[in-house]
Amino acid sequence: MFAPGTTCAFGERMVVRNFRDLVCWQLSNELKCEVFAFTDTGPSTRDFKFRDQIRDSSAAAARDIAEGFGRFRPAEFARFLEFARGSLMETQAALIDARERSYLTPEVYSRLYNLARAALRATTNLMLSKQRQAKEAIRKGRPRPAR
Repeated sequence: MFAPGTTCAFGERMVVRNFRDLVCWQLSNELKCEVFAFTDTGPSTRDFKFRDQIRDSSAAAARDIAEGFGRFRPAEFARFLEFARGSLMETQAALIDARERSYLTPEVYSRLYNLARAALRATTNLMLSKQRQAKEAIRKGRPRPAR
């Protein structure tokens, strides 16, 4: 969840050298892996459109976080985190659909939905941080108005 050179809530310095160090990417990747596992068995294996759509949305979140990390500029990173948020929300909607179609047990649904919520929360927090960082950079970069 932390960006390069940021401090965590406890004041410790967190070093993020790779997108894999980001909590939001870790949660999104775990969600992707669990979605792929659940769509490998049971009734969802025969619903190709559903299976492909939920797999794509869950995989897109982790991909977008990784791509945004590689952009280096806070505003661009924030934009890719917005895309990741959209994919996580799409995954949540697909999980609701899966529950309604009885593709998931209540326990598996709860686990996956809560994982998606945690990934969404972590992604949102990082996105807001990057947006603030981008605004601050713009503010500092502007020349002072003449008096």
